[in-house]
This record gives sequence, C-alpha cells and structure tokens, in this order.
Amino acid sequence: MLLEFTVENYRSFYRKKTLVLEADKALKECTETNLFDCNKYTLLRSLALYGANSSGKSNLVSAMHAMASCVLLSVKLNDNEQLEYDPFLLLKDNHHPSMFEIIFLKGEYCYRYGFRYNLERIVEEWLFRKTTPRSKEQMMFVRNEDGICVDENNFPEGVGYEEKTNNNRLFLSLCQQLGGEISRQVISWFQSDFNVISGLNNQQYRAYSKLFFHKKESLSVDALNFFQKLRLGFNNILTHEEEPNIPQDLPMELRALFQRETQGKNSIELDSIHNVYSDKGNIVGTINFSFEDRESSGTNKLFDLSGPIFETLYSGSVLVIDELDAKMHPLISQYIIELFNNPETNPKNAQLIFTTHDTHLLSQKILRRDQIWFTEKDSKEQTDLYSLIDIVLPDGTKPRNDANYEKNYIAGRYGAIPYILND
Repeated sequence: MLLEFTVENYRSFYRKKTLVLEADKALKECTETNLFDCNKYTLLRSLALYGANSSGKSNLVSAMHAMASCVLLSVKLNDNEQLEYDPFLLLKDNHHPSMFEIIFLKGEYCYRYGFRYNLERIVEEWLFRKTTPRSKEQMMFVRNEDGICVDENNFPEGVGYEEKTNNNRLFLSLCQQLGGEISRQVISWFQSDFNVISGLNNQQYRAYSKLFFHKKESLSVDALNFFQKLRLGFNNILTHEEEPNIPQDLPMELRALFQRETQGKNSIELDSIHNVYSDKGNIVGTINFSFEDRESSGTNKLFDLSGPIFETLYSGSVLVIDELDAKMHPLISQYIIELFNNPETNPKNAQLIFTTHDTHLLSQKILRRDQIWFTEKDSKEQTDLYSLIDIVLPDGTKPRNDANYEKNYIAGRYGAIPYILND
C-alpha cells in the first residue's frame, strides 16, 4: 500500500512535491467505500490527477517509473556507468541532484525509502521504518557525501558492506544481492506491488493479458464478466495458438534459421465471439472475429489493460495508469474506478492512481476531495502539485463536499486548466 510519493528536480518538477494517499480524517464523504484501514493507517483506494496538457501529470507518473527502474536495475549497473538523470532544464546552471522518496506499507512495517542522484553517482540514500503512525521511525541506514552509516541493531545485513558499494549503485540493491532480508522486502515491493503503466502505449501489455486468458486463470473470468457488463458486443473471448508465419519468399537458408529460432514459440491469438441473428432477431449461431482486427481501438485498449487491472485487484497492489481515459467512454472509466473504490470488487485493498481529462469523474459520488489532485505550471514552467482540499477560494473558504466539482473546475476555480489566447 502506498502512502506518499515525493519528487524533486525531475523534469518539470523542480521544487519538492508530494502526492499523498493517506486519507484526510476530517472528510466524511465515501468513508465506507473509498477508504480502507491498514496497520492503523487510513488510505485512499484511488486517486485522480487532473491538469492541462503539458502541466506535468505524465511527468509525475514518469517519476514513479523512474524511481522503480533505479531500484530494480541498480544491481545490473557497471562501475562508472551513467544514471538516468533527467533534471529540470529550464533553470540556468541547474546541476542539483534529482530526488525520489516513497512511503509504503509492506507486512507489519511502514517503510520510508529515498535517494538523491546525478548523472554519475548516488549522492544520498536513506531507509527508515516504523510499525504504527505514532511510533518512532527506526533508522536502517543513511548515505551521504561522507559515506554510509548503518544501524547495526536495526539493519545488521548492511554491516561490513558500507565501503563496498559503487558510487553509481544503490546500497539497498547491494544488501539485497547479498541476501539481506529487509532490503529484499523493500525491493520486492517495487517488483510486485508497484506497477506503473501507460494508457496510451497499451499494446505492450497485450501479451500479458492474452496469457492469463489463455491459461484460463480466475483473473480471466473476472475480466470477462467485466467486459460483459460493459456490453461491448461480444459474448466471449477465446484464445488459440498459431505457429509463426514464415514468409515464403525467404531464401532457404533464412527459412531454416527462422524455423529454428521460432520453434516452440507459438503466438497466442484472440477471437471475440459474436452472436449471429435471424431476420426476426433470434440468435441462430455465433461467429468468431479476430479481436485485434475487428474490435475497436477502445475495446482493444480495455483488453490490454485488463491484465494489469485485474492482477492488481487480485494481489492487492498499487497500479499507476497514465491517460486512463484515452479512447474510452467516460462511463467505462468510471466503472474501472468503481472496481477499485468498491470493497466487494476490491477486497484486498488495491490502489489505483491515474491521470485523466475526464471531468465527469469530478463528482462527490465517485471521488472524495482528497482523491482529486491537480498539476499546474507556474510562470517559470515549474509544476505545482496540490489536492482539492489544499485550495483556498477567493472568498477564503475551501471547496465544500456539496460543490459542483466539474463545473467549478471547468470555470477555472481550481486552476490546472489550459488558458487559450485569443487572436
């Protein structure tokens, strides 16, 4: 479960900004559905991020992906290999380190892990943990310009390795590689419990979604029920394997090489099953369509995302989707969000974070005020990040839970909308 994510000096985020998924206890709306309790924390099941084009929404998602990539790929770095340093470029002589920090729950502990880095090295790194919101944090280790300080009682797996970490590698990664249990717990959260995906480049998840349909896993049953409730036109999805298609005009030597390389690597293909009707409207049979060729781009996107969505619901993990609503009807986006906000369809308390332009979701019946966040650039092209409850209106009040969020947002009362110049 995710509590907070903080970014600094990454792309359009120059100043430190924090996204919070811990619920505001002063708010009373949707407490029975959109919230859940874990280790005495009360957390949001979903969070929507709004903003004009180029305001920084996707950069926030990219920052989450960048942090996860740093953690998971650090072990593979060679000495002196450069890091993926992508700072704010619109400030002259900005060579400050980028920073990521994340707070999450794993097992009985709340972990706070972060690091600062530039192109050549990890400048700082830290890991703390505690058991309850009110308990004191325990330091595992702290890394800075002077070296790495390890608490031998709280983090014995790091003792003796303080001087053995390359400048460009994370100390956490080294400890996990050497069999450390605490470091393994932290890195496993990034591997299994935190998934950042794109709603625009959805084709890259198609193979995964095809596979769990092909294996007839329980996830595919839930996904098919999901499709049927949306009345997308087909009544079933079938899979079959096909041998690779070898071009007939290849020279004999290349054909033989192609056959050797693809042997046993059949592809999984999808068929959508549609009813065939008589003139009187009676069902008289069925017909198989190639799913990818005959179904709409929006339906194909839904299928592509069904794997990550239902895997997240099944495992109780965190899913971040950039541009959730692209190619989709607003009611379908709403239904996906309701899958996460409903304790019956989300019994394991999975969390969904998504960027969107769909203003129909700005309703107190769907999202609480602390679930609605905005990105907006200032006059220096730096991204600001704030929630609906952070806003102070011109009359000095804050948005009420009975306000028309959609109308007020379009009217510019909450900021984070495009300003179009008149000719």
